[in-house]
Order: sequence, then C-alpha cells, then structure tokens
Amino acid sequence: MSSDRSPAHDTNPAPVFAALGDRTRLSLLAKLSDGQPLSITRLSADIKLTRQAITKHLRVLENAGLVSSTRVGRESQFAFRPEPVVEVRSYLDRVSKHWDDTLSRLRSVVER
Repeated sequence: MSSDRSPAHDTNPAPVFAALGDRTRLSLLAKLSDGQPLSITRLSADIKLTRQAITKHLRVLENAGLVSSTRVGRESQFAFRPEPVVEVRSYLDRVSKHWDDTLSRLRSVVER
C-alpha cells in the first residue's frame, strides 16, 4: 500500500478550481501576483466592468482563499494568497501520480 494520501482525502479543491475558472478572476489574480496589495480602483483600471462586478469577483476569490482583504481607510486592499494554489498543485500532482501508476499497471497486464 502506498504512503501517498489519496486525493479523495484532501480538503475540497473545487472552490479554488471554480474561482480560477473565470477569465476576469484570473486577470485579477495576475494583477495581484507581484505581491503588492491593490485597491478595487487600481484593480478595475483596465477592466471594462463596474466596481460592483469587480467586488463580486474578488469576493469569490476571497471565499476560495486566493485573496485576502484589509481595510485601509475607506478602501479595501486585496492581496494574493498563494497557499491555495500550492495545495491545488499538490492535489493535481497526486492525481497525476495515481493515473501514472494505474496506467503503468495496465500496461504491464496488457504486455504479458
């Protein structure tokens, strides 16, 4: 028996995948990926959406743990949190290893 944990035993990665499955949210994360917190005003500068729409996208990212917000005066500053991406990557690595192992076993059976 392998000591690797099964992907089914991990926390649910679906909210992170769902949050990353939107072009606008990916664009917002790209803007935040340099590590500098940004306000909604700065984040919405080149995006043709209302501040309200940007705020909704940021809330989805925040609920998935991909961004954090801090109140600074009258504005909120949003910062990228890489931990969920690292966790999802680890999850995908385990799923990939599982399939590689399964295909290897299948190959050995077929080649006999």
